[in-house]
Amino acid sequence: MISETTVIDSINVLDDGQIQVRRANLVHRDGVEIAKSYHRHVVHPGANLADEDPRVRAIGLVVHTQAVISRYKTATNAP
Repeated sequence: MISETTVIDSINVLDDGQIQVRRANLVHRDGVEIAKSYHRHVVHPGANLADEDPRVRAIGLVVHTQAVISRYKTATNAP
């Protein structure tokens, strides 16, 4: 039997507060992994966390302080 699962397998926080998230898509046949692919995205300080994985949201709530958001927006000229 073939099954597919998706997991967040890596969450990294950069010095400027950006959160790098890697999602792994795993395909198994009879319990043996036969394929894997990755998707990565970045959550910038001040970004909406509502659609993120619960672990990413929890990290963002701690890391994305108002000071971090302000520094990031100043450094990147973001609105």
